[in-house]
Amino acid sequence: MIIGASVKKYRPRGGEMKYPIAIELGGDDKAWGVIVPDLPGCFSAADGGFDEAIEKSKEAIKLWIEVAIQRNEEIPTPSELKVMLQRGEFKGMYWALVDPES
Repeated sequence: MIIGASVKKYRPRGGEMKYPIAIELGGDDKAWGVIVPDLPGCFSAADGGFDEAIEKSKEAIKLWIEVAIQRNEEIPTPSELKVMLQRGEFKGMYWALVDPES
């Protein structure tokens, strides 16, 4: 199976599928943590900094969607970033919008 093939088929009309991700800053002795709130259980981590954390989140999102498709589960539509910014459990985290196919 080629990871990402079904993700492209899923892409909604209009072409954008940008998921908001919450990023916990890392450092010399701590990995950068990433949570994808719209996709339950979807998370990632990176040791190489912010850019690597974003790339790892793209991989995690693709894999999450692939598994959901295999299980015939619904794939949540990405939330608006302004909605996520209001959620208290992510206070102090940094945010980015990620398109898993970019």
